[in-house]
Amino acid sequence: MNLVHFGHLLVPERSPQGTVPGTVTLVGAGPGDPELLTVKAVKALQAATLVLYDHLVSPAVLDHLSPDAERIYVGKESSRHTLPQASIIDLMVQLARGGRSLLRLKGGDGYIFGRGGEEAQALAAEGIPFTVVPGLTAAQGAAASVGIPLTHRDHACALVLATGHTRDDNGLDMDWAMLARPRQTVVLYMGVNNLPEICRQLLAHGLPPGTPAALVEKATMPEERCITGTVAELPALALRHQVRPPALIMIGGVVALRAQLMPRAAMQVAMRERETA
Repeated sequence: MNLVHFGHLLVPERSPQGTVPGTVTLVGAGPGDPELLTVKAVKALQAATLVLYDHLVSPAVLDHLSPDAERIYVGKESSRHTLPQASIIDLMVQLARGGRSLLRLKGGDGYIFGRGGEEAQALAAEGIPFTVVPGLTAAQGAAASVGIPLTHRDHACALVLATGHTRDDNGLDMDWAMLARPRQTVVLYMGVNNLPEICRQLLAHGLPPGTPAALVEKATMPEERCITGTVAELPALALRHQVRPPALIMIGGVVALRAQLMPRAAMQVAMRERETA
């Protein structure tokens, strides 16, 4: 039987005849705060014996695993991938084919910009049984944590979740006219590195320069930061405050409600702004 290396693992290139495939559990770990895990996710973590986990899964979430659980880091950061996505899928398939049940752990919700759909498709095509446990997506966690409701009758009757980076580095090919519509909230994932172009395009497609906007870095975590301003100001604010991924871009009238819903936090930010001006 031929064996193939995946990191420190040796897995069969082909499964022995008659091997019953293991089950894959695709679990959303939420935005980072372990108290925002679902009950179902916690139960799956506690029962897991083999876990493939991503970069955005916080150490506090991993604390729910059994000490005996085997952990394999397959994290992907901007321009730095432990394993390419295709190799992650191959690893899951080969482990499951060999009879290993495993937990695939992703930050946020796997079906919202987590490539969980691609992984589920591959498992289904191979006839490997799988279940999906949803997680709180980062936009929801950030909204509750920093005092920016995603919808509001007076400000936003629609919510748009979009990705702010490209798949193949061929430029941002987005529906700018749709993103610039009034009376909606737009949350962009993975867009910090493209923030100047995003704001330029939104303004060019009719979004008023004074539209409230925010950057939320490391939402729900102890290091969380929320920086507010306008769409026109946001690129300069990101540079000034050295905002780094993971961070969300939130745009719309609801952002202005932060000053009322979290007045103490807004006042502290204003004081820091005056001190550094």
